[in-house]
Amino acid sequence: MDEALDSLSRFITAVDHVGIAVPDLDAAIAFHTKHFGLVVTHVEVNEEQGVREAMLRAPGDTGGAAVQLLAPVDERSTIAKFLDRSGPGLQQLAYRVTDVEAAADALRSAGLRVLYAQARKGTAGSKVNFVHPKDAGGVLVELVEPAADPGQAGDH
Repeated sequence: MDEALDSLSRFITAVDHVGIAVPDLDAAIAFHTKHFGLVVTHVEVNEEQGVREAMLRAPGDTGGAAVQLLAPVDERSTIAKFLDRSGPGLQQLAYRVTDVEAAADALRSAGLRVLYAQARKGTAGSKVNFVHPKDAGGVLVELVEPAADPGQAGDH
């Protein structure tokens, strides 16, 4: 295994969530709660990313992978562009990491393109960065470093 990527494995702690791009957040929440029994654990507007989003989990699940529903706040958001290009559907796979900056540096050292020079604000006060889909088999891979206190951003 490549030394830089081998060092990356020490930062990854779990699959954090899968992101699904949707045109209507409320309709998508209703669908997933009604048909799959998922529970909404967090809703927010992330102006920096240009999305309204909701995190859903199976009832009683406190640490497994979540489903993140992402709807554009306007036509300029990356989610609006994704929907125009690909339609609704899976948009990303997110790995939980202990240090998003160190993980991004390890990926850059291995020759992968990371979208942002520095991490940006993610859901519930987390820090995020992304691996370019062309370097990850066509998948947008998100690196998520959870906030020290996830409740600080107003979990619902």
